[in-house]
Amino acid sequence: MTRDPRYDVLFEPVKIGPVTTKNRFYQVPHCNGMGRLHPDGMIAMRDVKAQGGWGIVSTEQCDFHPTGDVTPFSETRLWGDMDIPYLAGMCDAVHRQGSLAAIELVHNGQDSGNIYSREVPIGPAHRPVTWRNHPVQARAMSLQDIREFRRWHREGALRARDAGFDLVVVYAGHDGTMPAHFLARRHNDRTDEYGGSLENRLRLYRELLEDTLEAVGDTMGVIARFAVDEMIGDAGLEAGSEGRDAIEMLAELPDMWDVNVSDWSNDSMTSRFAQEGYQEDYISFVKQVTTKPVAAVGRYTSPDAMVSAIRRGIVDLIGAARPSIADPFLPRKIEEGRLEDIRECIGCNICAAWNNLSAPSRCTQNPTFSEEWRKNWHPEQIAHKGSDAHVLVVGAGPAGLEAAHALGKRGYTVTLAEARRELGGRVTRESALPNLNAWARVRDYRMGQIVNLANVSTYLESELSASDVLELAPDHVALATGSHWRRDGIGRSLRSALAGADRDTSFCPDDIMDGRRPPKGSVVIFDDDHYYMGSVMAELLAGEGYGVTLVTPGLCVAQWTEFTLEQGHIERRLVKLGVEILARHSVVSIDAGNITIQNLLTGDLSQRPGALVPVTMRLPNDSLYHALMADAQAVEATGIQSVKRIGDCFGPATIAAAVYEGHRYARELDAQNAFGNVPFKTVKYDLELGGGR
Repeated sequence: MTRDPRYDVLFEPVKIGPVTTKNRFYQVPHCNGMGRLHPDGMIAMRDVKAQGGWGIVSTEQCDFHPTGDVTPFSETRLWGDMDIPYLAGMCDAVHRQGSLAAIELVHNGQDSGNIYSREVPIGPAHRPVTWRNHPVQARAMSLQDIREFRRWHREGALRARDAGFDLVVVYAGHDGTMPAHFLARRHNDRTDEYGGSLENRLRLYRELLEDTLEAVGDTMGVIARFAVDEMIGDAGLEAGSEGRDAIEMLAELPDMWDVNVSDWSNDSMTSRFAQEGYQEDYISFVKQVTTKPVAAVGRYTSPDAMVSAIRRGIVDLIGAARPSIADPFLPRKIEEGRLEDIRECIGCNICAAWNNLSAPSRCTQNPTFSEEWRKNWHPEQIAHKGSDAHVLVVGAGPAGLEAAHALGKRGYTVTLAEARRELGGRVTRESALPNLNAWARVRDYRMGQIVNLANVSTYLESELSASDVLELAPDHVALATGSHWRRDGIGRSLRSALAGADRDTSFCPDDIMDGRRPPKGSVVIFDDDHYYMGSVMAELLAGEGYGVTLVTPGLCVAQWTEFTLEQGHIERRLVKLGVEILARHSVVSIDAGNITIQNLLTGDLSQRPGALVPVTMRLPNDSLYHALMADAQAVEATGIQSVKRIGDCFGPATIAAAVYEGHRYARELDAQNAFGNVPFKTVKYDLELGGGR
C-alpha cells in the first residue's frame, strides 16, 4: 500500500537549529515508569518508537542535579558522567532507525522533596515542598545559588551532547519545574532581578536557553518547552496575557517551541474531559509571533486532524506522548497507507497512572508497551503458531477480542463465540456511558483486525454450555466470559452484605447499563471502587434528573483517579451537577426506602431517601469453567488440551489488564517458557559490594 498524498506534508523534513528531523512526528518527552531503574526497558521502548517512524524520540524528564531528586518516581537521571552510558544506549537505538534523539533536562525545584539525595530543596522563594506534602521546605535561592543552578544545567547539556543526543529540551511547564516556579507570581515573591515584572521572572528561563545555545547549540537543536496557560485564571499565566507576552519576549531565541498548557492534569486531560486537539485554543497564537518551528500535543490520532493543524498554521510538528504509546508505529502506518491498522489512544491515562505508581507504564490499547525488553514483545511482530491447533475463545470482551486477534495473527484457527448480540463486552457497555465514547476504540480496532483474518470465525448470540464446548472439541479453550458487579455492597470496606440490599432496592452498574433504573427521585451511590465507575454513575443519573448523593470511604471522590490525573476534574464536574459528596462515609443499611449512612470519623449516622447504587466489586463469570472442570474426564476424552480463564473471568481488573491477559494468552500458547519461574527478564546489577554468588 502507498501513502495517501493528502498526508505528504506530515513527512516533510523540518530544520531545528543545526539538525533536521526527517518528518513532522515528534514523540514529546513522556514519563514511563522505567527510566534509570529499568534502563533496558526504557531503551527498548524508545527503540520501538524510532522503528515506528517518529522523527524525534525524546526521553522522559531527566533530572540533572541531586537537589532535583525525583524519587520515588523512576525518571532518567544525568547527575554525572556515570549516568551517560544508558542514555547513550538510547541514543544509539534511536539513531539506528534514522531518528533524532532528544533529552529533556529538568529540575523540579520546590516540588522535589529530595528523599533519596537528602539535599535541601531549592526554589525561587521559601515554600513547602509540594509533592506528596513532604514535611520539608524549599529554601529561597540566593544569586549565587542561581549562578550554580545555571552551571548545573549547562553541564547537563554538555553531558547530553557527549551521550549522543541531537536535541535538548529546556523545560518550563506543568507548574513543576524551576523556570516555571520562577515565572509564577504565586511561587516567586522575590524583589531582586529575578522577581516582580514578567521580564524579571522570565530571566532565569532566558538565561538557561542562552547558556544551552552557547554550550551545545553548534551541534544540538535547543527546544523551549513552555506552558502558555496554567488554566487557573489570572492567578497564573494566561495565553491571552503573560503567556503570550513571554513567548513574544523569547520568540526567536530557541531553535524550536514545544508549547502546551499546565498543569499535567490539564496537558494530559483524559478523553472524558477533552477532545482531540483541545489545546489549539490556547497555543494557536505561537506561530504568529515566531519564525521558529512550533510543536504541540493534543492527543492527535487522526492524520486528517494532524494535517489540518499544520495547514491552518497551528503547528509545524505533531507532538504526541499517549498516541505514541498506544501505537508506536502510527507514523509508519500513515506513511504506508495502513490507517485501519492504527491503534488509536483512548485517552484513559492508565499510562500516567502506572508511572505515578512508580511502576513501568501500561497501555489499554497496546499490551506490549513496557514489555518490549522485559518479555521481548513487539507491537507489530508476533511468532507464528506453534501447532495446527484449533482454539475456542468464549467471550468477545477486551480479553477475548485481543486473544482472538493475536491468535489469528499467529495463524491459529480460532472460533470466537459471544453470548450477546454485539462484540466488545464491558467496553461496548461502558463506552455508552457519559463521555467514555473514545473507549470503544478498544473494540473497534480489534474488530477491524479480526474481520481481515480468514482463520478467525466469529459467532454472536452464541452462549455456550459445557456440553456445547465438548461437542465443538477444540484443542484449546480460552474463557473470557467477563465479570459482574455485586449489588450487596461487599467490597473493600464492607465484608458482609448490606441489610436490605436486594434487586428492588439496590441497582448495581450492570443494572444501570442494562437500562434498569431506580424509581425517580433520589439515589445514593456507594463508591468503594474508587476508580471511574462510581463517578460516571453519578454523572449519568444526575444528568437524568435524579438527586444524587455519592458516599465513599475514600478521602475524596474517585480517589484512585489521582493517579490518572482526573480526580480534580471529576470532583468539579460532580459539584457542578449538584451531586452531594460524602467522603469518609459508608453505607450501613437499607430500610423502607431510606439508606443509613455512617461518618467513619465520628460514627454519627444519617439517612438519605432513595435507592442504592453500590459500586464496590465484581465477581468472575466463571461458571462455564467450573462446569468443564467438574467433568474433567470428558474434557480429556474430547482431546481438549487446555482450558484457561483470561481477563475479568480470571481476575476482574482494568480494561488494560484484560487486554494484556488476552494478548499474553495468545503469545504463550504452544510457546516455550524462556524465563523460568519469573515470567520476564529482570534488571541485572553490577554490584560494588556482594558475595559473588
